[in-house]
Amino acid sequence: MKTIALLVTLDTKAQEAEFLRSQIETIGHRPLLIDVGVVGVAGAVADFERATVIENGGGNLETLLQHPSREEANPFVVKGATSILQKALESDKVHAVIGLGGTQGTSTCCDIMRALPYGFPKLMVSTVASGDTSSFVGIKDITMFFSVSDILGLNPFTRKILANAAAAACGMAQLETQFSMQKGDKPLIGMSNLGVLTKGTMEAVAYFESKGYEVIVFHAVGSGGRAMEQMMKEGIIGAVFDYAMGEIADDVWSVLRAGGPERLTVAGKLGIPQVLCPGGAEHLGILVPPNEVPDAYKNHKIVFHSPVVFVPRLNEEEIQRVADEICRRLQYTKTKAYFMIPKGGVGRYSRAGGVLEDKASDAAFFKRLKENLPENIEVIEREAYAEDPDFVKEAADLLIDLIETS
Repeated sequence: MKTIALLVTLDTKAQEAEFLRSQIETIGHRPLLIDVGVVGVAGAVADFERATVIENGGGNLETLLQHPSREEANPFVVKGATSILQKALESDKVHAVIGLGGTQGTSTCCDIMRALPYGFPKLMVSTVASGDTSSFVGIKDITMFFSVSDILGLNPFTRKILANAAAAACGMAQLETQFSMQKGDKPLIGMSNLGVLTKGTMEAVAYFESKGYEVIVFHAVGSGGRAMEQMMKEGIIGAVFDYAMGEIADDVWSVLRAGGPERLTVAGKLGIPQVLCPGGAEHLGILVPPNEVPDAYKNHKIVFHSPVVFVPRLNEEEIQRVADEICRRLQYTKTKAYFMIPKGGVGRYSRAGGVLEDKASDAAFFKRLKENLPENIEVIEREAYAEDPDFVKEAADLLIDLIETS
């Protein structure tokens, strides 16, 4: 028997909560109902009533109800429900979580779910799950489950949706395959990748595996790099081959793949072995109307990665801004690391004969990097192109050496 936690505001969604509870029991598992409401009267009995949830978050329900506001109450609800679930997780007393909500409920439930570990089943039944859910999901493995109709009462359709959600969460909870990192002599390696580097990434993964290492690859489109670094913080990833840096270029211009202010700083702060390569940092990714070239880039070399993803090559002046930002972020690296420069091109677009080839821009980029990288980061230049097998193998060997000598 597994325990499925339910995050529900019982003043507005008691019927749905009771139906979910009965479905979970029918399947053969135990529901754990947590009331994440504040105002109104609970229409069902919770295992953790709202007063208890808020108390666990450091608040007091009676005080909050004197001048109730979502802005004031929500932090206590989120902190309290998170604390309850984390304690239950530590003692193996909860195995999945389902949330119900509209916009406010989705925000609250997903705030709680994002604090839970990777691999723990998280399912959000939401009225807003068909749109852009990035602000709710963030970089955690939350399954967004579109309710289609509003979550306001039961009918034949909502019963089916909720039954499906209960079955999905119960199924995930029952799986014997679990995600856990065992302490051993070979850390899990994180690796960043872009489409213009996929062949090289596949070479690296195969080579690492031949040496007894496992690799988790992240698509470096903003969320990917942030997730990789969050896994470093959580102790899941113990070494990194940061092969793609388009997230830094896009961060300078605040466009599609922007990795955020922490990107490229976490491994250095944690002292994690790292080898770096500025793959894909010579161009930007910009969302545009289909096949439309923005006026600001009409004098640039360009290509379309897809009809709506416009890719301009950065000129000499622009690319030095990217180099400066890479060097600034790598100042947090205090241990030895390697920075690999592929003079034959940092991605498929800019290799010899590529649509974005620009040797003058490359030279300005590499020169600025070499001038400003910290002294403890050894720069290694090769005439190779970033995906050349020998280049990739050398980078992999350098990372293995850092791991095994650290």
